[in-house]
Amino acid sequence: MRKRATAKEVAEAAGVSKWTVIRAFTPGASITEASRQKVLQAAETLNYSPNLLARSLATNTTHQVAVFVDDFANPHKLPVLEMLTERLQAEGLLTVLININRHFDHVHALINADQRQFDAVILFGTAFREETLGDRRLGPGFPPMFVLARDSQIPGVPAIACNAELALSEIVDYLFDKGYRRPGFMAGARTLSTALGRRHHYASFWRAKGIEGVTELAAERYSAQAGAEAARTYLSTTAPGSRVDVLMCENDILALGAMDVARSEFGLEVPQDLAVVGFDNIELGGAPAYGLTSYEQPAGEMVDAIVAMITGKRDAEMVVMPGRLVPRSSA
Repeated sequence: MRKRATAKEVAEAAGVSKWTVIRAFTPGASITEASRQKVLQAAETLNYSPNLLARSLATNTTHQVAVFVDDFANPHKLPVLEMLTERLQAEGLLTVLININRHFDHVHALINADQRQFDAVILFGTAFREETLGDRRLGPGFPPMFVLARDSQIPGVPAIACNAELALSEIVDYLFDKGYRRPGFMAGARTLSTALGRRHHYASFWRAKGIEGVTELAAERYSAQAGAEAARTYLSTTAPGSRVDVLMCENDILALGAMDVARSEFGLEVPQDLAVVGFDNIELGGAPAYGLTSYEQPAGEMVDAIVAMITGKRDAEMVVMPGRLVPRSSA
């Protein structure tokens, strides 16, 4: 196996100092164009590339960003992760995906992120709790954290999210104008879904229209199976005349599970017998088999904002952005 070239060897081949080689590969460093070209030509001849690990020790930056994800069953995650990793890579940052689960929780992940000296941590999920930051195992110097696609009231942890209040206002106005008057709402696990704010705003806007008591369905997880189970329980225990006429689900994957059960197991027509609305506008929801009315988050704009904060191009602060309602045949 051929030994990799060193900065010293490049310096000797280019007739410059080792520090000139280092400056040639350091963005923004002071170096003449002639010297930089000499170094780059020598580096290409020797097949040299800088040792990023060694550089991180000198600069106290690793150019690595950890992304915590805890609900891989949600199809909305993958396209957003694709955009996020692409934008971070364009800034010279490597993404490290951390799977948060029952064997590796947020505290362990944060400790690990601190030990690996990540430049930043993005919380891209739904289960993070404020009390986690009070864990005695966490020191004062762990990497800066950001919350993506979810509300956060944690001091010092800026959130970049879709404007839930505006979104639910548009959704309720749309449903009310369509003539629906018996609304229901399917939420994920209560301890997790409260941070999303959608359930609260949905009930509040219906109340403003004179309709009290939104029926609530509880799903244990954010998955199609959980949505199906919650819908099955509700429909099997509620007489047809007493059922909701429109069911808003906290995200699209819950809505698809509910639609499957309503149609295949109870013979209901959507939207004639039961209208269904989701949130996220995933690709599958737009397929003719579902035609799911949904609300699309401004994923591209949110990703741009969080990358700008991580790279210091804008202030790290809470940002909420408008999305758009996507009407289809399900409601």
